[in-house]
Amino acid sequence: MRLEEIEKIISKEGFWDTPENTKDILKERSTLMNTVEDVESVENDLEEADLLLELAVEEDDASALLEVESDLDGLGKKIDKLSLRLVLNRPEDKNNAILSINAGAGGTEAQDWAEMLFRMYARWIERRGFTAKIVDEQPGDEAGIKSVTLTIDGAYAFGYLKTESGVHRLVRISPFNANGKRHTSFASVFVYPELENDIDVTIEDKDVRVDTYRASGAGGQHVNKTCSAVRITHLPTGIVAQSQQEKSQHRNRELALKVLKARLFQHEKSKQDEKLQELHDGKDEIAWGNQIRSYVLHPYQVIKDHRIGLDIGNVNDVLDGNIDPFIEGALLMKRK
Repeated sequence: MRLEEIEKIISKEGFWDTPENTKDILKERSTLMNTVEDVESVENDLEEADLLLELAVEEDDASALLEVESDLDGLGKKIDKLSLRLVLNRPEDKNNAILSINAGAGGTEAQDWAEMLFRMYARWIERRGFTAKIVDEQPGDEAGIKSVTLTIDGAYAFGYLKTESGVHRLVRISPFNANGKRHTSFASVFVYPELENDIDVTIEDKDVRVDTYRASGAGGQHVNKTCSAVRITHLPTGIVAQSQQEKSQHRNRELALKVLKARLFQHEKSKQDEKLQELHDGKDEIAWGNQIRSYVLHPYQVIKDHRIGLDIGNVNDVLDGNIDPFIEGALLMKRK
């Protein structure tokens, strides 16, 4: 919706009589106004840099030319930031995200890799100032995790993280092999938008099967002694969501239903979006390709994004959560 259209809606008589219905309109208005302010700021900076450049050339002022160069560098960063904002223009981009990581074939190796990816995203979430909550976690047989699902709360969390969906490949010397052989592991990442309460995704009771079970864990006092964990299966699509992190079965049911609604939403969106459909279909082939990124730790160290051709040699920095160059590169490539 255009800003002018929103202003007309706000100016109509009776608009403020129903505060519960004005929230989304005002939120969209605020987002559009912020974008307009950013565009105007870029235009003003460009005009000032142009005037300063003209004066520097006329007076042959080397220091002024250096100042122009510095200003243009800052302006370029502002334009890149604005470009990212314009890329995130789908209705669900502004939503919170639900992120799932699943270990591929390979047992302990793949499960350890899935846990490394989980730590990488946890650090990225911390760097961005977002918050996360684990909804479901399946520990590995010996180390690592088989799978984990978490909700991520932050502005445009889904818009940024949606580019991370796909297969991630790790090449390294195996820490679980006494002979020190090189090993390749795979894990899949898939990101869904968390739905707002007013987004209509209808789930009828007859279409779901609800199972309860005891939560798994590290053992001892950490294992739930009651059947508080909940698994919900959507029978028409076969989509499954589960939660075991809360002690209350009622709370676990709420969390599992939230994840199920998000996955059903993405399932429907993927029918209309060919690219998302291909990615969704590729989820079953975690061990054989479709990788969007390779993390090579041996015989050399480099992380390569196969979609945008970006290589980064500082693997420790990336694994510590600095994945913004990959995210921003993928988003800007879509805009181009």
